[in-house]
Amino acid sequence: MTYSLFTDGGSRGNPGPGAIGVVIENEKGETIYELSKYIGKCTNNEAEYSALIAGLKLAQKKGFNDLKVYIDSELITKQINGEYRVKSSNLKKFYIEAANFRKVFDKLEFIHVKRHKNKKADALVNEALDSNGF
Repeated sequence: MTYSLFTDGGSRGNPGPGAIGVVIENEKGETIYELSKYIGKCTNNEAEYSALIAGLKLAQKKGFNDLKVYIDSELITKQINGEYRVKSSNLKKFYIEAANFRKVFDKLEFIHVKRHKNKKADALVNEALDSNGF
């Protein structure tokens, strides 16, 4: 069974208060897991990577082996797919951790989507920031 993982991260200010949103759906498109979490001060890209890593960890914990990952950050998607080099030293540790998940899953695909196709994860980011007074 192929599961869909939608991730989003954001900060209000860059850097600023940051949060992540993660949604996992089954093959029928039904949401089976959600995560909304405030992560503290970070950049937008750090939040995006944090969301990706949190989602991959959740999928691994649940025993999912076939995963399509949808990310609305073109930069993160192109970096994780090897199309862009990771130049920022502060992002390299995030990239390495995320890239190492390729060894964990039988099938793992990273796909860039427009923001409107990632509404649930985006809403979870805003929910975490709003509920923490940001």
